[in-house]
Amino acid sequence: MVLPGRSAVFLGRRAECALFDRWQDGVKAGRGGALVVLGEPGIGKSALLDHMASTAVGFRVVRAAGVEAEAELPFGVLHQVCAPFLATLEHLPGPQQDTLAAAFGLRTGVAPDRFMLGLAVLGLLSEAAARQPLICVIDDAQWLDLGSAQALTFVAHRVGAEPLGLVFATAGGGLGGLQEMVLTGLGPGDARALLHSALHVPLDEEVVDRIAAEARGNPLALLELPRAMTAAGFVGGFSPTDTAAVPGRIEDSFRSRVLRLPPATRMLLLVAAAEPTGDSALLWRAAARLGIGVSAATAAEADGLLSIGTQVVFRHPLVRSAVYQAMPPSQRRAAHRALADVTGPSEPDRRAWHRAQAAVGFDEEAAAELEGSAHRALARGGIAAAAAFLERSVALTADPAARAERALRAARAKQQAGAYDSALDLLALADRGPENELRAANSELLRGQIAFARSFGGGAAPVLLRAARRFESIDVSRARDVYLQALTAAMLAGRLGDECRIAEVAHSARRVPAASVPRASDLLLDGLTLLIVEGRDAAVPVLRRAVSAFTTEELAPEEELYWLWLACHGAGLLWDDEAWRLLATRLLRSCEERGALSILPVAAATRAALHLLGGELLKAASLAEAAADVTFMTGAGPVPYAEVGLAVFRGRDDEAAAAIRTATRDAMARGEGMALTYLQWATAVLHNGACRYDQALESARQAGADSSVQRIRNWALAELIEAAVRTGHQDLADEALRELCRTTRPCSSHWAAGVEAHCRALLAVGADAEDLYRTALGRLECTGLRAAVARVHLLYGEWLRRERRHLEARDQLRQAHEMFVRFGMDGFAERARSELSAAGEPTHKRRSRFGEQLTPQERRVAMLAAEGATNPEIASRLFISASTVDYHLRKVFRKLKVTTRTQLARLLQDGQPIPGDTDRP
Repeated sequence: MVLPGRSAVFLGRRAECALFDRWQDGVKAGRGGALVVLGEPGIGKSALLDHMASTAVGFRVVRAAGVEAEAELPFGVLHQVCAPFLATLEHLPGPQQDTLAAAFGLRTGVAPDRFMLGLAVLGLLSEAAARQPLICVIDDAQWLDLGSAQALTFVAHRVGAEPLGLVFATAGGGLGGLQEMVLTGLGPGDARALLHSALHVPLDEEVVDRIAAEARGNPLALLELPRAMTAAGFVGGFSPTDTAAVPGRIEDSFRSRVLRLPPATRMLLLVAAAEPTGDSALLWRAAARLGIGVSAATAAEADGLLSIGTQVVFRHPLVRSAVYQAMPPSQRRAAHRALADVTGPSEPDRRAWHRAQAAVGFDEEAAAELEGSAHRALARGGIAAAAAFLERSVALTADPAARAERALRAARAKQQAGAYDSALDLLALADRGPENELRAANSELLRGQIAFARSFGGGAAPVLLRAARRFESIDVSRARDVYLQALTAAMLAGRLGDECRIAEVAHSARRVPAASVPRASDLLLDGLTLLIVEGRDAAVPVLRRAVSAFTTEELAPEEELYWLWLACHGAGLLWDDEAWRLLATRLLRSCEERGALSILPVAAATRAALHLLGGELLKAASLAEAAADVTFMTGAGPVPYAEVGLAVFRGRDDEAAAAIRTATRDAMARGEGMALTYLQWATAVLHNGACRYDQALESARQAGADSSVQRIRNWALAELIEAAVRTGHQDLADEALRELCRTTRPCSSHWAAGVEAHCRALLAVGADAEDLYRTALGRLECTGLRAAVARVHLLYGEWLRRERRHLEARDQLRQAHEMFVRFGMDGFAERARSELSAAGEPTHKRRSRFGEQLTPQERRVAMLAAEGATNPEIASRLFISASTVDYHLRKVFRKLKVTTRTQLARLLQDGQPIPGDTDRP
């Protein structure tokens, strides 16, 4: 706290000021970051921010603050932060320009995704920071509107290599893992010094000590509470029986001071408290409507509660809260009515909000205005604000049918904003309206989508199935889309979805025919349900048409995000790795371009699976890290498939076992049965790689027994055959091979033929086995599945060694070993090394450590640069700034001792740098 008249002395905060100084030095040096100042009201957060801003030499400082009364309005604080830089909007990529312009109402367009908005704000502020180091100071962050909070915390997590810093002060909880500074009360000596500066009568030191102790070092309490104390209070200090929290005492003190003011002054304060913009002209216009003159401000200003100049400034946010809470509801409504009357047409949302707050009982006109505000908020991407407007409009609506419709729209907005409990409450209200089959179907659908968002499976499928059945008599096309959603949920729930078997969804969906010209999603639904109801022979031709349609047809953005994952699943069922690769890449790129981070972990896991099967573990690692990063930011995501798969393919037992244990616990808690099957398959791969065949057999049997997840079950059958052969369970191997062939024969792809041949070779003898191994290699070489090729080299080499053909065995085992080492598949590499030694070619243990010297973010930047992406493209895809990309890429070049992108690409592909190129990062 700065002592009055001694601005150079910042009392009691020397350590905090020193931390700020070090943090500022780092930001100025290009090590951007964020800092959250936490503490109870009155503890000195704002004073500390003022001090920091005043000492930020060489920086441009932008200030903004949340206001409780504006917490429902969209992007208010974000606009305060960005407004000084909007003139440079044209420097951003086109999609980011459009996103910011739509959010701030500068132009109409598609409602911006919240994460694309965050990326646009990051680009805008980074651009500004490149011209002059920049610090954004956000006070009272506990009252940020949701859209501003999401965008600013997104930026806070992504800065790192630019002279850009963000400081948040909040009386609430922390902000998602950002660095925190917790302010506590002043020490006894500093507290006494501050108290003496505020006292208007001399006191004994014993009483001073007691007051300082009762204030618990809270600077605002030390400055303000003595102003409300009587002479008797000064004698006794604060009441020893008063156990209320210090902020509550301060607010009570402000409230008692307000209530002692003249009625006109109290009403003027109330109008100021109800209008958070601080526009003094607006305040005086509203005051005039209420018959309040200019002289009413004198008493409030004299008491130090507020000051009125070009802006209305309260002594502290607690004053605003105390004023509003001290006044009766009838006077609050009068204040809002006056403000609604004088708010101009350029501020329709504020006018609508004031009018709604002034309403008593039902008011259809006010409700309609709020609905209009909700539409405008949605167009700007202000989903949380739209939800608040709609929720209030429901309370003002008298007509039962209109009330139910508005409740349903409000519930949908709440669901999109992630407020699931509020959404369910509103759905219950909507269901109490007059009978309406369409509304009932939409209500059921929304319930199912909420259940799915919460668990990625679990109890969502039965609810979505009921919704699909309701839509059958209303909209057949919509019914089929909802059936596809229900099937997705049922598949993810898998063996844990006891309430709703996959077959039940499939049989119900088969009753609803597609249109004469089926969409890609119609073909996919028909193919998947045919597989379940009639079997693979009937399903494969339709699945082929579906996958082909998804790879060739132009889809709407929503369709890409909704259905491409399921189309990838269809490609996997067909053993079509090329289609899977195309679809997974398209899904991932769609998520990155649209900022659809809620879908990105699923997209990353889907693409990473093919990287693993292709032996591209560095690329898989990049996607696994991206998925984990996004899940941390969004607070939601599926079981970490990519992370587990990566640990297993690396063959690092402790790391893999820990990842599998954690993921299994999460899958059970969420009802995600597909994840359990995947984890059992992954465990079988881990044990087969380490020659623990008994354990591999048990895990593969568990995964192979789950017919609800056929794609993963098919992979598990191959692991089961290998483990059964090695453990002498010929009958199990024969049965698994028959089952596997039923999945591969109708598909006729190189992958299907190669897998079948390598599994048959395990059971064959003599020349038949050799022919089958060679067939497997020939077919798999035609795919991008290099890890599968390496495993066949290993199996073939092991067979040749047992046939005592050591020279030929060494050739196969050497190829396998070199491939596994290059891929980073250390478990299989060690198995190949042991076999190679047994075949007469001793080798040293080798473990691929390529890329381990890079940080996760450096790896991601390096992989994209090696693929040919430019720095701005990498920035867009990784949701970071272009300067951060440049920073990481230079570190990558230095660590890997390369000087060109061509060398980097060759190194990542082959493990060997190529000198002599001249292009630069």
